[in-house]
Amino acid sequence: MGPLLFNIYLNDLFYFSEEMGITNYADDNTTYAMANDMVALLNILEQNVEILITWFTNNYFKLNADKCKLLVSNHDEDASILINGEIVKGNKSVKLLGIRIDNELKFKEHVTNICNTVSQKLHALTRKSSYMEVDKLRLVLKAFIESQFQYCPLIWMFHSRTLNNRINSLHERALRLAYKEPNLTFEELLIKDKAFSIHHRNLQKLAIEMYKFYKNLSPEIMKLIFKKSTNPYNLRGNNPFTSHNVHTVYYGTETLSFRGPKIWAIVPEEIKNSGTLGEFKAKIKGWRPDGCTFFL
Repeated sequence: MGPLLFNIYLNDLFYFSEEMGITNYADDNTTYAMANDMVALLNILEQNVEILITWFTNNYFKLNADKCKLLVSNHDEDASILINGEIVKGNKSVKLLGIRIDNELKFKEHVTNICNTVSQKLHALTRKSSYMEVDKLRLVLKAFIESQFQYCPLIWMFHSRTLNNRINSLHERALRLAYKEPNLTFEELLIKDKAFSIHHRNLQKLAIEMYKFYKNLSPEIMKLIFKKSTNPYNLRGNNPFTSHNVHTVYYGTETLSFRGPKIWAIVPEEIKNSGTLGEFKAKIKGWRPDGCTFFL
């Protein structure tokens, strides 16, 4: 009953704040805004926070200003807003629901932290590996190494090629340690493990999101990211999604809205035609996205 009653108590916040952008997860509330200049942006954010503070006060909540953070995308100059009489200065990066978000949205810091954690675990596993059987090592690999890359990959998967190479290097090192095969290549180790690279798994998860959106199983907010095609001709091989136009070689291409339709286009028809989400998930786990140009 606790979470249910808390949600009932909190959810009228959204009726009180219809004019502002706000996202909520449990007791974590994040207000956001977009504007053409910095002064206007900061003013909107301060107004939004004042609305939240008023609601909190009227409903016997207390806002902890020490936990408030400010992040301005693609802006390196000093920025700050006033919250409950206290100045909150802009940050280069903030942690939100377990994801380290930087102001350039490159997720370098977040992925680097994951890699560092994996590297430390591999050091610890190396000291024990000689005393463990392969089947036990493989369980440890899945539970403590690969699992590090499974939290919210659709948020951070569009990182640099350098970070992707580091992830592959750690994955290869873990497989080599688990199977005690010093001479096999990364591809051979993946085949032996009947697995895919972390990058390919992330692309599979992106394909699942595209299927959910195509079948109207996604949350309403996903309509802000993906768009269905308005082409009246439903021809075989047509992509039912539209990609956002980009006007440069790279900028805007490494995003969900751009890459999602591209990934869907190379998923085999036999998998796309799955009757249920469960069937699609079962089939996509065996699909290797060889036609993807991501990181090429």
